Amino acid sequence: MNGVIEKSRPVIEKVLSDMGYELVDIEYKTMYGDKHLIVYIASENGVSLDDCEAVSNALDGPLDALDPTSSVPYCLDVSSPGLDRPFKTQRDFERNYGEKVEVKLFAPLAGTKQKLYVGVLVSRTENGIEIETEDGNTVTIENSLAALVRPYIEF
Repeated sequence: MNGVIEKSRPVIEKVLSDMGYELVDIEYKTMYGDKHLIVYIASENGVSLDDCEAVSNALDGPLDALDPTSSVPYCLDVSSPGLDRPFKTQRDFERNYGEKVEVKLFAPLAGTKQKLYVGVLVSRTENGIEIETEDGNTVTIENSLAALVRPYIEF
């Protein structure tokens, strides 16, 4: 199934770039018995239903010509990443610098019992994730210790 994503990626990136959108992720999976090629997009101004429709329409022709699934029928879905989508790439982190995030750990940091940290994302490097907590402390968490990093949603 990764072959479909690899084959599709250059075409999708080109169409999105030409339209002023950023590719966040591509998934190819079976849902409800049907194959789905799901394209997640981002934009400086957010992503509306009209944006998703426009991108879907723009991708239809080039993807049909490419035939990334070797004639296996699929549904093309275009979506925003969603409010609570975990960060997967460095670009996901960069897009959220200065925003409040939650970091869930596999195990507590040395000397603590805490496995969940909430704070403003300051940076992420090859060494770790840096957040500023509400009490003004800066916490650095090694990348390998973070099970999940995503936007913090306040209710």
